Amino acid sequence: MTGETTKLGFVCVQNAGRSQMSTAFAERERDRRGLEDEVEIVTGGTDPADSVHDGVVETMAEIDIDLSDREPRELSTAALNDCDLVATMGCSTLELDADVEVRDWALADPDGQDPARVREIRDEVEGRVTALFEELFGAVE
Repeated sequence: MTGETTKLGFVCVQNAGRSQMSTAFAERERDRRGLEDEVEIVTGGTDPADSVHDGVVETMAEIDIDLSDREPRELSTAALNDCDLVATMGCSTLELDADVEVRDWALADPDGQDPARVREIRDEVEGRVTALFEELFGAVE
């Protein structure tokens, strides 16, 4: 990545499920690696929901990650253009003007799914975030 700070964006339509999980895992991974001063994380949606999906909050709480106070929000094109890499969740076709790498993770929507399926999606999100950090910053020793 270029520059002193790497800016990662996690985006979906409602910013109420997959992108919130991705953001939480990225924050945890950033902190675990001691990269707080080197990695900035932004999240948002193109049409934000009123709140994070209940099933997502509950499933993340099972692994001691609290999303109950998070609020979905809109993320401007300008903010996304400022990122080094943007991960979309399989529900967005972003057209960005800047030299931003966009990766579509094509994740299933957890909204309305049974708890077992939400856990599967959560675990897939965690794996993708961990792999992204390993790719960008190397493996944790």
